[in-house]
Amino acid sequence: MSSEVRDGNVASRLGIVTALAPGAIAIAEPNGPPLRDGNRSYALTTFKNLDERSEAIAKGLIRWGIHPGMRLAMLVPFGGQFIELVFGLLKAGVVVVLIDPGIGRKHLTQCLSDARPDGFVGIPKAHAIRVMLRHRFRSAMWNVTVGRRLFWGGKTLQQIIDIGRQGADAPNRNELPTINRPDPAAIIFTTGSTGPPKGVLYSHATFHAQIDRIRERYDIHRGSRDLACFPLFGLFDAVMGVTTIIPDMDPTRPADVNPQRLIEAAEQWEVDQAFGSPALWNTVVRWCEQNSVKKPFPTLRRVLSAGAPVPASTMLKLRELIAEDAEIFTPYGATEALPIASIESREVISETGPASMKGKGVCVGTRFDDVQWKVIEIDDGPIETIEHTRELATGKIGELMVTGPMVTRKYVVRSDQNAMHKVSDGDRVWHRMGDVGYLDTQDRFWFCGRKAHRVTNDYRTWFSVPCEAIFNAHPRVYRSALVGRGEKGKQTPVIMIEPVKEHWPKSAQQTELLVAELLELASRNPLTQKIREIVIRKQPLPVDIRHNSKIFREKLAAELE
Repeated sequence: MSSEVRDGNVASRLGIVTALAPGAIAIAEPNGPPLRDGNRSYALTTFKNLDERSEAIAKGLIRWGIHPGMRLAMLVPFGGQFIELVFGLLKAGVVVVLIDPGIGRKHLTQCLSDARPDGFVGIPKAHAIRVMLRHRFRSAMWNVTVGRRLFWGGKTLQQIIDIGRQGADAPNRNELPTINRPDPAAIIFTTGSTGPPKGVLYSHATFHAQIDRIRERYDIHRGSRDLACFPLFGLFDAVMGVTTIIPDMDPTRPADVNPQRLIEAAEQWEVDQAFGSPALWNTVVRWCEQNSVKKPFPTLRRVLSAGAPVPASTMLKLRELIAEDAEIFTPYGATEALPIASIESREVISETGPASMKGKGVCVGTRFDDVQWKVIEIDDGPIETIEHTRELATGKIGELMVTGPMVTRKYVVRSDQNAMHKVSDGDRVWHRMGDVGYLDTQDRFWFCGRKAHRVTNDYRTWFSVPCEAIFNAHPRVYRSALVGRGEKGKQTPVIMIEPVKEHWPKSAQQTELLVAELLELASRNPLTQKIREIVIRKQPLPVDIRHNSKIFREKLAAELE
């Protein structure tokens, strides 16, 4: 296998890794219940296996009649098979449509319909639903079933692999297509935390830029073992020569993870890296506290956590559970632009975290290489060109916009949103992140919340993250959400509270006491002293399925109507 990238296809990187270490383990996936000693058996996939199977999938698709540029929607649960399928589709030049199934059936169906896929690669249940809704997917003629195919036609995955392996000894037969870096690679949907999910077009160049920056910034080397608690990071692992350890957990419910399963996997595989959402690490930290578990991850030297800010208190406790010299990073970005910035736990614990608790916002750190950013005057309408923006001075809260090689250029599903989020600057495109905050004198960005979540009236503006930090400092508060009552521009600020599970009020009297304490806390800070209404919710705050961290404030606002 050649160690040179054949073309611009990001999947060609897998061939390089395979040439260097063909027998190394690429994926380890549990295939049985835990044994009495906590260990378990794993299904193992080497880099050679992964490269060859994905190549067979690609060749099988092409010989079947798939052409580069066709859109195929992936509806397969995360696992080793998911990873090999994505690489197979990419090698075939297919545009992979990826949608988080946790966005709900209504949004999922709408996103799939709007993406106009030429076919589906999915489990039998997905195809059964597709057939029931065939009027929504009239162009979906190329369908592959992962598992047993019933009445809906198309091919099974095994049939595709068999077709791809035919004539394997013929040197130049049915070569894979040449893909250039600007060519489309995937359509990935946003979570829809502020409005309907949007389909973001990723080119192969976008993925190349992401991989290079992540590997360089975090010093990731071949041979590392990653506990992949966030599914899509497994794809990055493979092209960096990192072993993906798939944990025993539901990736759509990271906050409900069983920490014991993670600890067992980490010990069995001596993992040195892990990627998980803040909600997952919060669950792990609390479980270890409650069960007096000391240093359960002694080999873990690199932790990545994204999707929402990680509180300094969680970082401090997490540091006690991992190797002493370990680093905890929180990369910042969005589906449309990732990674943009990053910060390490020691900086948060010693400096920025205490400032955050006082309502200064959350510092997301410094820029990745080749990222440029500006904070501009907040505008709720479209901005056509860079000349129509007004850059704000250091320390002034405004809207963040970014540009760079990892910043996507357009939406291809809900393309009407391009005018609201993309700004032309000659050959460059800037992306408006939809986040508000400010740059400090060290060129670090301090996140103050989503632009859509600010509460405004004739007198002032409240930003969500600084205000919520004041209430989150109360020991019985797990998290809070600033919500506006009334029409935009004439709103009254309301704080919705989700108490810590063990401290949920059990009576009206306890609820009143907690509200009184929180109002007293609010009165002592100029950011919150005008907030007069606090609601203690009877259920947890609604959050996104991908990270279990982004609060759906629009749903909360509807409750106040």
